[in-house]
Amino acid sequence: MIKILAVGDVFGAPGLEFISKNLRRIKNAENADLVIVNAENAHEGSGLEKRDADVLFQSGADVLTGGNHSFRRYAIFDLLEDEPNVLRPLNFPPNSPGEGYCIIPVKNGLRAMVISVCGQVFMDPNDSPFHAVERLLEREKGRYDFAICDFHGEATSEKQAFMHVFDGRIQVVFGTHTHVQTADERLTDRGSGYISDIGMCGSIDSIIGVSYETAVSRFTKNVRMKGVPEKKNIALCGAVFEIDESTLYCTNVKRIKYCEGN
Repeated sequence: MIKILAVGDVFGAPGLEFISKNLRRIKNAENADLVIVNAENAHEGSGLEKRDADVLFQSGADVLTGGNHSFRRYAIFDLLEDEPNVLRPLNFPPNSPGEGYCIIPVKNGLRAMVISVCGQVFMDPNDSPFHAVERLLEREKGRYDFAICDFHGEATSEKQAFMHVFDGRIQVVFGTHTHVQTADERLTDRGSGYISDIGMCGSIDSIIGVSYETAVSRFTKNVRMKGVPEKKNIALCGAVFEIDESTLYCTNVKRIKYCEGN
């Protein structure tokens, strides 16, 4: 059995600190063979820098996925070119820095292809994630044994459509971006595991990780303030997927939530 731990968007310094103190313990508790962390918000709540990536890898992450904020920090460009396990969305323009996927050995000679894509609905314009992934699967056929995709998007409908199109061809599909964990985890008859959003690593007493004081005025006064990550009551949300080594079917999906003190 192969166990994959997927961690939702790490939000700012509070989320990064929680990861540094707890991820390896959680990895061991879940007996995970592969740890995937969405890192597009790790630096001050928007973007990623090398020192943040170093903390995540040192804490037990194997692959860092991206999202619409992947290029928010210019300093990330060299890291994306030099570190194959730091991903930006596959469906960004083809001449963008870095790659949208990596192939990584996991266990007993089996190879996982980890893919990062962005949605199109209510998001910045990019290539179709459907078309980009279709091309990738064809191009990399025979070079991997099972596939995992972090779909970074707003619309649950788009994420569910993606799962339907790639059911049985991508064994693990999980959503990120909304920072709110959903309760729709499921297995399909074709051997895939799915959940619309795995949540975030950030404060549960906040508005998607941002303090109430800096977030509410957008809705009550139409005034945008600089979002400040909330520091109290941090929790790590994510999901654990199990892959059968003989059939390569996903046989279990479990939502997880680890809070401070547990």
